[in-house]
Amino acid sequence: MKVVIIEDETPAATRLTRMLEKIDDNIEIIKRLDSVESSVKYLSSAAEVDLIFMDVQLADGLCWDIFQQARLAPPIVFTTAFDQYTLKAFKVNSLDYLLKPIDEGELQQAVEKYKQLYRPADKGLPDRIEKLLLEIGIGATRYKERLLIRRGQQLHYLKTAATAYYYADGKLCYAIDFSGNSYLLDNNLNQLEELLSPQQFFRVNRQLLVNIESIKKVHTWLGGRLKLELSLPVQADPIVSRERVSGFKDWLG
Repeated sequence: MKVVIIEDETPAATRLTRMLEKIDDNIEIIKRLDSVESSVKYLSSAAEVDLIFMDVQLADGLCWDIFQQARLAPPIVFTTAFDQYTLKAFKVNSLDYLLKPIDEGELQQAVEKYKQLYRPADKGLPDRIEKLLLEIGIGATRYKERLLIRRGQQLHYLKTAATAYYYADGKLCYAIDFSGNSYLLDNNLNQLEELLSPQQFFRVNRQLLVNIESIKKVHTWLGGRLKLELSLPVQADPIVSRERVSGFKDWLG
């Protein structure tokens, strides 16, 4: 929450800053101003501001002059020692009106009121959620956790996490699970490479797509290639092609 404090008394501004930081760690005081002139100049060209705490009487006049010279979109909590401006305050975009000395409980209520009224429209929230998901390993793209398989006239599903590898035999594509069972798929390897999580599966060559959990050992091979030793017999060439070696090493790491 980006906060601006407009207050001409340094002790009052300092006290308010400390109280806000105590109330919520997410509050960031991005600017402290002490006059109508400096407030108009800053707010007319400032970056995004979420909430303003504003004293009524400033060093060079009353705060109402700010509204006449600058368009203020953020909600405002007025902080003043005088109660006669209450009605005028609520004719502008006032969120609350706090009398000095400011009570910490009332200040906290004002902050909570802001969160309830304005946070649902927080445009930055989706970006923060996506960033958090990426940090914990959940990408924005949803990868397949199950694949549809056919057995005779029946349809079943196969959990992708239970598959050790996929291989192509001509135009046919098979999945092999960790028990060694084989399943004929409707998908080809190109499609599977797009459908399956790239953290879990890697296409080592034109014929083979492997689950990282199935790899027991990796051996150096001729021509700078690599040979995989899997946890169960493989029905295709287990050699990592030369052009995929670099990507495979990055994937393993």
